[in-house]
Amino acid sequence: MNTHAGTLAAVGAGILVWAGAVAYAGGEINTTFHLADFSANSATIDNRYWPQPAGTKFTYRSAGKGGCEVNDVQVTHVKPTIAGVTTRQLFDQVYADDSCSGNRDFLSEDSLDWYAQDAKGNVWHFGEEAKSFCDRNNPDLVCGTAGSWKAGVNGAVPGIVMLAAPSRGDFYQQEYAAHTRDLAKVLRLNADVKLGPDDPIDPDHYTGCLLTKEWSPLEPEVIDHKFYCPGTGLVLIDELHSGTARTELVDVAQQ
Repeated sequence: MNTHAGTLAAVGAGILVWAGAVAYAGGEINTTFHLADFSANSATIDNRYWPQPAGTKFTYRSAGKGGCEVNDVQVTHVKPTIAGVTTRQLFDQVYADDSCSGNRDFLSEDSLDWYAQDAKGNVWHFGEEAKSFCDRNNPDLVCGTAGSWKAGVNGAVPGIVMLAAPSRGDFYQQEYAAHTRDLAKVLRLNADVKLGPDDPIDPDHYTGCLLTKEWSPLEPEVIDHKFYCPGTGLVLIDELHSGTARTELVDVAQQ
């Protein structure tokens, strides 16, 4: 794996940015945060590869070595201001699916995520408030908050989760905090995606999709291949870690 080196630099109101040097052929995308890059419409996320219309609910189903899950992602009408930017709040819930039949048997994860789109069309992640649950006999017991962070707090900075104009080989930072450092690289812009035969969503075949490799240097053995299709967004994740886990989009609904 190519090396990643950089330094922390202070900008703005106590916010830090990661100024890195990366040796990928496609080139490093500058992920330095500038408040002036965001307009009053920053909570409107209409990037063609990751549109997030308010009121939309995306449902995913996962199957792998560790079992099955159902993941509901609700794009809310809530727009918190974080690091001076108006963001869009997403409500993300993950349920254990004991029978692998699409049931929501036990809420295992619950999080709020905040995103905003800059004037060029790049979508940024401004943090998340995450909770995990592990006791089925006491489902309200929070047993962890790992992964929680907020831009501007304790040195955490926003990063780009979707480029406005991705090119093959582009490499960029998705988030940076003391305990979370996600990275991504664009692998293809012309990927075909065929969902499973029992997947109820229509269409079940997408073309011209963006394929990324996403991972964290804190967990380098876990690699996700994510497929984002124009006009729809994320439709498929192949997680490569001790056997492949597959996550598919199964429903998109307006609430």
